[in-house]
Amino acid sequence: MKYRKDRYGKELSVLGYGCMRFAKKGASIDIDKAEKEILAAFESGVNYFDTAYIYPGSEAAIGEIFERNNIRDKINIATKLPQYLIRNRASLDKYFNEELSRLRTDHVDYYLMHHLTDVAMWEKLKAVGILDWIEEKKKAGAIGNIGFSYHGNTDNFLKILNDYDWDFCQIQYNYLDDVSQAGADGLKVAAAKGIPVVIMEPLRGGKLVSMLPDKAKQAMKDSGREWTPAEWAFRWLYDQKDVTVVLSGMNSLEMVEENCRIASVAETGEMTGADRAVIDKVKTAIREKEKVGCTGCRYCMPCPKGVDIPGIFRCYNAMYIESKGQGRSQFIQTVGLTKEPAFATQCVGCGKCESHCPQNIPIREKLKEADKALRPLPYKMGIGIARKFMFRKPARSKKS
Repeated sequence: MKYRKDRYGKELSVLGYGCMRFAKKGASIDIDKAEKEILAAFESGVNYFDTAYIYPGSEAAIGEIFERNNIRDKINIATKLPQYLIRNRASLDKYFNEELSRLRTDHVDYYLMHHLTDVAMWEKLKAVGILDWIEEKKKAGAIGNIGFSYHGNTDNFLKILNDYDWDFCQIQYNYLDDVSQAGADGLKVAAAKGIPVVIMEPLRGGKLVSMLPDKAKQAMKDSGREWTPAEWAFRWLYDQKDVTVVLSGMNSLEMVEENCRIASVAETGEMTGADRAVIDKVKTAIREKEKVGCTGCRYCMPCPKGVDIPGIFRCYNAMYIESKGQGRSQFIQTVGLTKEPAFATQCVGCGKCESHCPQNIPIREKLKEADKALRPLPYKMGIGIARKFMFRKPARSKKS
């Protein structure tokens, strides 16, 4: 197993165990199966295990497994504050203490603000006293490192990143998401600040393995490399020195063994120009199903009315590359749940974007198409309700 250092020099396995996708037995996690898989990963050198308050049964399952195998002090637990449920200072302790109880531990090694999509969500936490709370928990040893997981656009990622002295952060990043969400730009800025970056969704939930078009598979086969689609995706990430840990939601021994093997041999800077050309061919093959030829270059931005043009087009394309549900889900996270509205309906048809587009995309026309596809009436209503919930004012913090 290869290791890379966190902000304070602690060695973390480059492969992290994502604990959201354990196999089920009935309605519950199959804990015996999960135990075998976790121990196989541990014995292969994995020392970073990522869970969250809202992953059903996950915190309790890994807490039990670590305790009964007496390995808690040999691994690192990363879990997350459900910031979307926080309304006052008291709720910070309520959820954190519940997590400690589930995990059967007195401290969390890596603690994240879960699922931030806009700087406004971080500001809301600050309003209820999160900064003092973090300081208290770190001083008491209950939290080792503080970070955040992110699903919004690059601009909001950078605002959050620069607003606090973070110990680490977690972003969605893979060879298809290199210019979306935090993207390569966010990764590089975090690394330049000395902030370790944990990667989630390296395989797009398995889609970079199970949903590759035949042309993409052929490009990999013709490369001469005996790498599986998963290995191509992982090696693309491990090749980058700014990546610290790559999470994988492993739910079979075969997957654990394969991913640990890759993480034991992949080196930074190892991919050749020919390898990167293969990745480009794969991306081109995947994007042949796209509805809009947007490359995410952002020359169209900023829109004077706040429309997130590349973000909308990326989600619209995802409806046809992956599935309608996936595209709409990504839209809700990255466009629908930003505090400042970024919808296509805000477009006034000024045409400024089209005058700067290197691809000569009829942006105004395509925005209307995309909005109709991404926001059918039930989604439009659901987004409206979610926005009211996410951005309502928190209760005022009372100083003790």
